[in-house]
Amino acid sequence: MIYDNYMKHLSQYVLLWGLILLLTRPAFGQNPIIMDQYTADPSARVFEDQVYLYPSHDILAQEGRGRPGWFCMADYHVFSSSNLTGWTDHGVIVSQNKVDWVKPDSYSLWAPDCIEKNEKYYFYFPAPARDTSYGRGFLIGVAVATHPSGPFVPQPGPIKGVHGIDPCPFIDTNGQAYLYWCMGNIFVARLNADMTTLASEPVVIENLPEKGLKEGPFVFERKGIYYLTYPHVENQTERLEYAMGSSPMGPFQGSGVIMDESPTGCWTNHQSFVEFKDQWYLFYHHNDLSPGFDKNRSTRIDSLFFNADGTIQKVFPTLRGVGLTNASQNIQIDRFSAKSKTGSSIAFLDTLQPFNGWKTILDQQGAWIRYNTVDFGSSTLKKAEVKALSPTGGTLQIRLDGAEGPVLSEVRIPAGEQWKTVESEVLEFQPGIHHLAVVLKDEHPVEIDWIRFYESILRSYGDQNPNPNKNSIGRK
Repeated sequence: MIYDNYMKHLSQYVLLWGLILLLTRPAFGQNPIIMDQYTADPSARVFEDQVYLYPSHDILAQEGRGRPGWFCMADYHVFSSSNLTGWTDHGVIVSQNKVDWVKPDSYSLWAPDCIEKNEKYYFYFPAPARDTSYGRGFLIGVAVATHPSGPFVPQPGPIKGVHGIDPCPFIDTNGQAYLYWCMGNIFVARLNADMTTLASEPVVIENLPEKGLKEGPFVFERKGIYYLTYPHVENQTERLEYAMGSSPMGPFQGSGVIMDESPTGCWTNHQSFVEFKDQWYLFYHHNDLSPGFDKNRSTRIDSLFFNADGTIQKVFPTLRGVGLTNASQNIQIDRFSAKSKTGSSIAFLDTLQPFNGWKTILDQQGAWIRYNTVDFGSSTLKKAEVKALSPTGGTLQIRLDGAEGPVLSEVRIPAGEQWKTVESEVLEFQPGIHHLAVVLKDEHPVEIDWIRFYESILRSYGDQNPNPNKNSIGRK
């Protein structure tokens, strides 16, 4: 009998932990989308009903590793997602010291891209050559795989006749492939069926701004219109612009601005566009995790919309990003949709460890922060949990649909200088998708890391939460 009871409780315990782990899987719908490394120049593609992300990989240069104060990239990773919120890192796919023709210590693996043709995946990347027999300056190589996450096999040499950076492959509706790249101007050439050699001489795309840096071409087609998008420095920093045409080689006509210059001074931007589950998205980068050094950048996503005439509506960057956030997982409210004009602010949890993420600070009575589109599902969630600290002990109200909405839970944070995980009752559960607001009820300041909700069964064996402060991509 003792043994039977032991096995019964053990099986319940295992089931409990399985449920906990299920509910604490990482789900990130906020910007930046990758929190354990820098990811710049994001090229996104839809393969096999998933979005695959091929960014460059910024690292911090130092003596003997790149040029201090400049861009530094030694390899490429690939990431994938089925919902744009949870991303899997498939690891390194190309390294500078494992490609025969690439200078092994250049630290200059700049913006790449990838495309599929005939069940093969072609990964294009720029790099300086190890010697002048291949050519001078940046050249563009190709690595080939039979799966979008690799393994990728680099070709013996770079593409002949191409000198430049920021390659963008494109395949037209008739199956003809093209390659775009830049070096002062933006160039285009047809590709042969092997996807690794040119089928035509490169030509300069005309009717683009004559003054200022132009780079990072990305081309896509929608409803018979071909869009050439590119970063352009008209003033101090890059903004995202586009031109529209009736064929992949043009002529193109400049059509407007997709995203304005960074208000915080990040010098570069770089873009890609995908349609996924009937919605278009813009992938771009910003230096969120490195505000003092804009050569370490991170990928963001925001929704993209078109006007009836095919022109693109301007995109305004958000911290909230895209996708639903599950109420049972850590909700990082510092990636807010809106906040009060006074009494609310955001800061790094640890300025020396930016990959740990941010915290929300409410230090004025009535101050609030709102995080949109949280999915509460249909199962009753009975408890709220908050990781917070308050030196003098403050009280938070969690409200639905806005700072004036109904109170979902009221959480008293004990006084102290250390982070504490505090739980409280859900007063009236409402299923479905809601915006979530956190309001400071009194005058005692509170710092908040995250909030989440759960069913009471998760505490039936005591506080068994398997460290909700961390997840697989490094966010506290």
